[in-house]
Amino acid sequence: MKAVSVIIPAHDAARTIARTLASLAPEKEVIGEVLLVDDSSSDATTAIATEAALRLALPLRIIKSSCRDAGGSRNLGLEQASFPWIYMIDADDLHLEGGLRALLAKARAQSEADMVVGAYRRQVDGEKRSIKLPGGYAASGPANACAYLEGRIRSIAVGSALVSRRVVGDTRFPTGLAYDEDTLFWARLMAKGSLEVLTRPIFIYFVSAERSDDRFTIKPATGFLQWRLALRRLRSCGVAERSLKTREGLVALKIARVHYARGDFDTAARFLSVAEAAPRAGADVWRCMRYRLKIALRRRFSAPAAQLQSA
Repeated sequence: MKAVSVIIPAHDAARTIARTLASLAPEKEVIGEVLLVDDSSSDATTAIATEAALRLALPLRIIKSSCRDAGGSRNLGLEQASFPWIYMIDADDLHLEGGLRALLAKARAQSEADMVVGAYRRQVDGEKRSIKLPGGYAASGPANACAYLEGRIRSIAVGSALVSRRVVGDTRFPTGLAYDEDTLFWARLMAKGSLEVLTRPIFIYFVSAERSDDRFTIKPATGFLQWRLALRRLRSCGVAERSLKTREGLVALKIARVHYARGDFDTAARFLSVAEAAPRAGADVWRCMRYRLKIALRRRFSAPAAQLQSA
């Protein structure tokens, strides 16, 4: 029975989209539509996807977009999805055979479930990493949202979750953010829905570490303020203030670590101060102390070297 709308945002994905669609083909008995949101592609993404879908007998529909934003493209797909369940995957990731049917079976077995979250495998710069298992969820939606923001629940990767169109309702991804828009979307859904987990791997998530870190280096102060404003809107979902502040600290620490690694110690120190002011678990207290020391040492030993070069 066709029950799932698949949403795929794509920008210049001609090299990978046929492979992604082929990975979904074994699930076509439950897929009612594949909504490919072609966001300002300058290559043959649409043509290659159309040819692949015809060959694979997948019910593909192309939605043209010019928002240049993955969250915005997903939002267009959410607005046009017509089947009871929604599954999202990126145009360069791979679905694992049987994963979608397993998610749907779990959702149907637990008639009250609004979301089912499965496991996934990350592949970072070509290196396969261990399987990431979901866990730590409670019966309370707001409690799950708070724990998720505080990092006490493993992050949900787009491609590992099935959500009901009913619970999504008018919830959308925040747009115009450099990072963490997925976290804010999932937190909103958790706060108002019930959730089940599946330990079976659902997809392979391909990650470029450099590209992932680049998001934190473009206008870091402006980007952080925009993201924090979107984070604060979660108050309307019943998310505790402490959880919001904890999330601020976690993201600030990540930004500090990226800038430290790239030699921008001043920016690293500023974001580290934000992280230090936030509520923190013991491990994060230690991380902040360690980076504060590392920044001080790098500044101390890089200054004489710079003086010698200018002499």
